[in-house]
Amino acid sequence: MREVELSDGIVTLSPLRMDDVEAHLAGEDELLVRWLNGGPGTREGVAAYIRDCQEQWTVGGPLRAFGIRAGAGKVLAGTIDLRFEGEGLTSGQVNVAYGLYPSWRGRGLATRAVLLVSRYAASAGGREAVIQVEPENPASAAVARRAGFVLGARTRGDDGTRLHWYIRDLRAGPR
Repeated sequence: MREVELSDGIVTLSPLRMDDVEAHLAGEDELLVRWLNGGPGTREGVAAYIRDCQEQWTVGGPLRAFGIRAGAGKVLAGTIDLRFEGEGLTSGQVNVAYGLYPSWRGRGLATRAVLLVSRYAASAGGREAVIQVEPENPASAAVARRAGFVLGARTRGDDGTRLHWYIRDLRAGPR
């Protein structure tokens, strides 16, 4: 697995590790389950996901999953991932998805993580970043706007879920 570490001095992003399983399960709450995970995590399920993420890093697959780490001990505060392929994405578009654990919310960490991962996506060939947000999730939409994304398309997922696509041109350079 590639060793990648992105940091702005407050937030550090690095690939998810097997020792993140317990911290993720401890941090998961109703909001993460609803907006990001699609269901409550299990030890076995989270471990399998992290193994898949590590494999994606190893083979250069389309998924790049990071732990969002904060504080002096670089404690796992949430996750953020990039998908260079996915439903509705065109060539060069990269989907960004993120979530913070409850005790870390409201500190600007998600915005910092989105900015860091956007720079990484640009360096990996992405030309446009997309954050898909359900309209009932204003906190996620606020993160997207603070990170320089603008509202673009309004779509529906295969399951009928309404989605607002927030888009940012990665070629415009860092914010």
